[in-house]
Amino acid sequence: MSSIRPSALAASVLVPAAAALALVLPMGAVAGATVAGAGAHRTIVVAATGQSNNWSGYNQGYLEKNTLFKSISGQWVVPTATYRSGGPTTENSASWVGIGGGCLNTSCSLTDASSLIQAGTEQDVSSDGTTSYSAWWEIVPAPQVSVSTVAVHPGDLVSVSIAYTVPELWTITLTDRTDGQGFTQTVPYPSTMLTAEWIEEAPIVVGGGSAGEASLPNLSTVHFDSATVNGHSAGLSPAEEVQMVSTTNQIDATPSSPDLEGDGFNDCTYAATCGAP
Repeated sequence: MSSIRPSALAASVLVPAAAALALVLPMGAVAGATVAGAGAHRTIVVAATGQSNNWSGYNQGYLEKNTLFKSISGQWVVPTATYRSGGPTTENSASWVGIGGGCLNTSCSLTDASSLIQAGTEQDVSSDGTTSYSAWWEIVPAPQVSVSTVAVHPGDLVSVSIAYTVPELWTITLTDRTDGQGFTQTVPYPSTMLTAEWIEEAPIVVGGGSAGEASLPNLSTVHFDSATVNGHSAGLSPAEEVQMVSTTNQIDATPSSPDLEGDGFNDCTYAATCGAP
């Protein structure tokens, strides 16, 4: 297992987010990708033990596992999105795996607010009911990068792996296993490596001079599977579940218990319970 001194841990957690930009390549240097202008992702917003205002899924942390997270992988079936509210706004959702930005322990009394490297798919519905699906990656606090070379469709099986290769260098790979499309991107990034997660998210919507948490569309059940950390099965535990609730305590999304292998789960929007795979 990796070890880390308490003083080093504190320093990692408290590094200002802006410092993470120091080693990030300019976005214009990224081949085959464009910066998305409509949304962004952020670290966990804790509502209570086991609850968040923006994440639903599973989170593992350094203080729980006593290890740093140098690689992560997982796959999911891209859910079908449909309009929920019937109002004049766009509804947005994101499915992803990532390292950093989560809870260091199961009570979530301490979080990593300084780094998050992630990749996944987005499932959005416009105010007229038109749906759109895309692949993306992001290294917080830099903007989300949308990958136009991968055409994402509901029902596609998508896998993501993120791995630390050499000091401060990470390789992100996303593959649409249904049609064989995908991308690999290597970027420098000073991650804390303190948390690992498999998440359905309500991203931040940016535009019109303001920013705020997106409203989730209705999603078909999101099935996450083949979750690994540091080259081994993730061994997910019910204590690592994170349920998404609104600021008014409405239940927005709920993860199921882990599957029998401990490497998968379902995630259900607008449901208090979710059946395990």
